Amino acid sequence: MKRKSWGILFLSILLIIATGCGAGGNQGGEKGEAFSAGLVTDTGGINDESFNQSAWDGMEKAKKDLDAKIKYLESKRDEDYLPNLTRFAREKQDIIWGVGFKFNKAIPEVADQFPDHKFGIVDDNLGGKIPDNVVAVTFKEHEGSFLMGVIAGSMTKTDKVGFIGGISSPLIKKFEVGFRAGVQAVNPKAKVTVVYAESFTDVAKGRSLASNMYNDGADIIYHAAGGVGKGLFDEVKTREKGKYWAIGVDLDQSKLAPDHTLTSMVKRVDVAVFDIMKDMKENDKFPGGKQVELGLEEDAVGPAETSDKHVPDKIMKKVEDYKRQIIDEKIEVPSNEQELKKFKS
Repeated sequence: MKRKSWGILFLSILLIIATGCGAGGNQGGEKGEAFSAGLVTDTGGINDESFNQSAWDGMEKAKKDLDAKIKYLESKRDEDYLPNLTRFAREKQDIIWGVGFKFNKAIPEVADQFPDHKFGIVDDNLGGKIPDNVVAVTFKEHEGSFLMGVIAGSMTKTDKVGFIGGISSPLIKKFEVGFRAGVQAVNPKAKVTVVYAESFTDVAKGRSLASNMYNDGADIIYHAAGGVGKGLFDEVKTREKGKYWAIGVDLDQSKLAPDHTLTSMVKRVDVAVFDIMKDMKENDKFPGGKQVELGLEEDAVGPAETSDKHVPDKIMKKVEDYKRQIIDEKIEVPSNEQELKKFKS
């Protein structure tokens, strides 16, 4: 595996505006020669404490470091994706981002209608059929989730842990399978209960699922469910400190329940988005037609920096050991059910 650097990967700018089918915001300046970018969220919204918010963080860095004009549009329904993307294309943004795998139909359609415009999609590779004016940014979520499993499997006192997924999909399955493999690697006796909310926005459903898991004996729950995960944190905060734990995702979510969050599997959507835009502005380079896949080797996924607050040092050292083995290809982390069945740590 050849080592890549974030610097070589991609540099960029994002812009975000409020109009069209959803509420939005304009964080840019006057029209002119400035680099411009538009970001369209999925239904989780810009403040989802997850991947939409992380992408926006990358946009705001572009505003600060690249003097970019940034805009966003929040999609209230799946049907909003196409018109929101189209609006930004007609505004002639330098790059237009769709955040989430649910854009896998709208992005190719708009890219075909506007072949002279550049687009980016996060969390989907469009089945490998990526138009020349589109870059697909994906992550090795299973690798980072494996390390969450190492932590959960090492720290559970009940040998029961849980996973709450958002919408059933190959993407969320990567989180689930990687987590289960990590638990299995360090604690074969532990049972992992898996449930899906079939939503990324139903906070009440997330709380209900978490409550049922905790009541059934689970003491640690990891989620990959977008806004649904807020329900997990709402529930765990009502539980005994030091006994019940949550593991966050995408961003460092410890602020949602500081005394009950073991760690978070951070996914650096912000860095990927910013790097691509930076390369566009400063080097006139755009990886159109390509998939940019980022994992542990690129420091694109992994435990939040606050993990050592509640995770003992000896377990963090174990996490680092497994991380090195994965990067060195001594461990191949499974990303689907078939691979998990063959997995041996």
